[in-house]
Amino acid sequence: MASHRKPRTRVRSTAPAVGLTTAALASVTLLSTQSAVAAPDPRPSVEDVQKKVDDLYRQAGTATQRYNRAKEATAAQRAEVEGLLEDVAERADRLNDARRTLGAFAAAQYRNGSVAPTATFFLADDPQSYFDQSQLMERMTSRQQKAVTDFRVQQERTAKKRSEAVRSLETLTTAQASLRTSKQDVRTKLSEARTLLSKLTAEEKARLAEIERKKEAEARRKAEELAKQQAAARDAKKSGGTGTGTDAGTGTGTGTDGGTSTGTKAEQVLAFARAQIGKPYVWGATGPASYDCSGLTQAAWKAAGVDIPRTTWDQVKIGTRVATADLRPGDLVFFYDDISHVGIYKGDGMMIHAPKPGANVREESIYYMPIYGSVRPA
Repeated sequence: MASHRKPRTRVRSTAPAVGLTTAALASVTLLSTQSAVAAPDPRPSVEDVQKKVDDLYRQAGTATQRYNRAKEATAAQRAEVEGLLEDVAERADRLNDARRTLGAFAAAQYRNGSVAPTATFFLADDPQSYFDQSQLMERMTSRQQKAVTDFRVQQERTAKKRSEAVRSLETLTTAQASLRTSKQDVRTKLSEARTLLSKLTAEEKARLAEIERKKEAEARRKAEELAKQQAAARDAKKSGGTGTGTDAGTGTGTGTDGGTSTGTKAEQVLAFARAQIGKPYVWGATGPASYDCSGLTQAAWKAAGVDIPRTTWDQVKIGTRVATADLRPGDLVFFYDDISHVGIYKGDGMMIHAPKPGANVREESIYYMPIYGSVRPA
């Protein structure tokens, strides 16, 4: 007898073999890991290190100027706070004198046999609460009324000065916090620069020194070009400027319209700057043993009897702006877009400046760094 059961259909599984797939994925992962380990980050070139170090020094210069500004603000704020506290103390003494006068009047009434409302007024913690009571005021003598008025005035003035002192102390706290932050920024940038340089091999350090020599040579070449241009301009002025009148000067190229005074000041500035050559750069320093860039320029002009601000950002705002081609000895030349460096022009495209940490005050071409602009302080 024939069977009527349907034959069973075999269903082929399309699922992948788990073991094979896992092994394949493991192999890919292993290969990826090996590739990552086998291909470390490429070592930076000497040129890259130089650019990074120069940028870190520039950033440290900017942080130094922030530090200088914060330090100056802190000193000024501290002086203001001390003055206010002295004022508050003096006013507190006057307030106590006025209070003692009121107390004397109250004591006198008490000795007379009773504590009148007037005495209650004198002895109150807040005499002002009684001040507007006209009936009570009418009972006082003119001398008593004057004592009350003096007390009220001293109380108001003392309270006002105390409020000023509190606000000034808050500002001082903010300035001190900014000072600490700026100081840490400088240290961080300089530490990063030293770390980068310490990782260079002897061969790489030699290559870096060669790059620096080429950079200095190019800067000197540009300085010599400027010197020739300025000399040619002076010669042209001498040969064609004899009939232009006394306002044009005596033929030296500096002019006599304030030229004698300006020339003398510039000579004093340069004499001071030359005497500092060889002293170390120290950020935040203003001499006499060491300087930062703006500390040197400030000290040099002070030696000539001219007070200029502490930071490059404030120094660039003083005096008269001068084109590079018109620079004279004593002028201040500023560098970088953020105006984080300054030097003293000495003539022939050269300057005297405090360069950076690890270097000493020295003469150098003004073209060693990108020029922002120049000013003549006086």
